[in-house]
Amino acid sequence: MIVYGTGYSPYVRKVLVSLAEKNVPHEHRPVMFHAPDPDFQAASPLGKIPAIDDGGFRLADSSAILWYLERKHPSPALVPADPQALGRAVWFDKFGDTELFGPLIVPFVERVMKPNMMGKPTDEAAVTKALDTDLPPLFDCLERQIAGSYLVGDAFSIADISIATGFYNFHLAEARIDAGRWPKLSAYIAEILARPSFKAAQDARKG
Repeated sequence: MIVYGTGYSPYVRKVLVSLAEKNVPHEHRPVMFHAPDPDFQAASPLGKIPAIDDGGFRLADSSAILWYLERKHPSPALVPADPQALGRAVWFDKFGDTELFGPLIVPFVERVMKPNMMGKPTDEAAVTKALDTDLPPLFDCLERQIAGSYLVGDAFSIADISIATGFYNFHLAEARIDAGRWPKLSAYIAEILARPSFKAAQDARKG
């Protein structure tokens, strides 16, 4: 299996973590959005990352890929079997992708991408707004949801992958969760990012 997309992307990281958890052999090709690579373009017609080519089967979108991997490589399961747990896992996946991602990635974009990859100045006002205004209600929500080591049931799942993935970029931007205000969230994210699968995916950013 070939995985297309830079390891800096939280969405690409979702796929790399899932593959590591399931011990699925793969080749990582760290291309950027809309890369001219014809093989990548065939796998992702809209030029978005991640995308995969699994023996000629091509698919883009992180959540779609996670569901594909779950059906093709069902063990260990990353999608709960219980209907209520499944519903919550899907909700967290959606929450991570749509509600959390936008404000969580702002410090990384402003402090890492702009000065180091785009040659543009950092907008610290945008970072302050994300940290002081946009993220606290989302962190409050997550703090209320955390009741154990995992977000859903007693096993690691797509819920944990989708929520934790962007916090790696958050930390690269020297932003931190206030452990005094959000103790459960701070401890939970530290524990999830310390998993071997996340460590392996984080190493992929070097590509």
